[in-house]
Amino acid sequence: MDVSIIIINYRTPQLIINCLKSIYQFTSGVTFEIIIVDNDPENGGGALVRDTFPEVRWIDLPSNPGFGIANNKGMSIANGTYFLLLNADTLVTDNVIGRCFQRMNERPDIIACGALQYYPDGTPMPFYKSFNEFRKTFFIVPPAGFIERAINKLYPEPEYQDPDQYDWLVGAFIFLRREGFEKTGGFSDDFFMYGEDVEWSGRLSKLGKLCYFKDCIFIHLENNNPFRRTNISWINRFSTQMQVSNFLWVRKQYGAFQYLLLILHYLLMVPVVFGWKIAFNIKSRRHPFSELRTQRIYVRKTGVLLKYFWATLFLKKGSYKIKPSENIDLLTASS
Repeated sequence: MDVSIIIINYRTPQLIINCLKSIYQFTSGVTFEIIIVDNDPENGGGALVRDTFPEVRWIDLPSNPGFGIANNKGMSIANGTYFLLLNADTLVTDNVIGRCFQRMNERPDIIACGALQYYPDGTPMPFYKSFNEFRKTFFIVPPAGFIERAINKLYPEPEYQDPDQYDWLVGAFIFLRREGFEKTGGFSDDFFMYGEDVEWSGRLSKLGKLCYFKDCIFIHLENNNPFRRTNISWINRFSTQMQVSNFLWVRKQYGAFQYLLLILHYLLMVPVVFGWKIAFNIKSRRHPFSELRTQRIYVRKTGVLLKYFWATLFLKKGSYKIKPSENIDLLTASS
């Protein structure tokens, strides 16, 4: 078997059917199997997928352990020389799987590669190209000026001789050699959702290059997800689950000091975000304490980060899945 394609089902049977149709339509030149891991068999609609594609291999999990653990289950039974981890809400539009297979055969220096994400309208989806580019977004600072220049100097962008090489691969499409899973153990069990692909990329990169090829693309539909990032405001641009997960990644990959630096930054920004808004209200001749909803959300999110502080600082084993009562994004959206 050339390629084992692993897809996670969480109540998205029709998306998976559409994804599989695109795979069978456009993939050629490789032998492949498809493994579906269902994180919610009772409500996942798996029968619909199995009736349409009876040849798929299916794993029912007793609960929803998250994206990384589910993918690890799929990779543990896979027969392929290569694995493709593919989101349910994706479509391939040409033989991108065959092309990745060919590139990996030609490039033994690469341990894993990814494809560029495109929106359904055919426009490219932006993505973070390096660890440091991603880390800098966690700091809530003005988009220009001395502070931003200092952060850019503190976290410089890497320079690679290979123009296809990057720091990390987006979890929606990761094409890797079998030994990449066998030698690293796959995703960390600590991550429920988000951050797991970043953290795993750091360990995978010790085995070989991580690359994107500009002629390898796919469509990412981005289905509705209660843990997805939010557009509440600029200071609340990451969802609560995303922040908890990525602070865990920073702690794992860069150590306690960098994690503590982020926590201290968020605490020091509490009076800053309130003070700025109050001053703006006074200047605009409004009540000083009006329209502080965004600032209150920021404080509540910071409070959730602090709930996971000791566990993150000492890297306590276990799932860092936030509780429903801690999902500030959903609570504020429904209020």
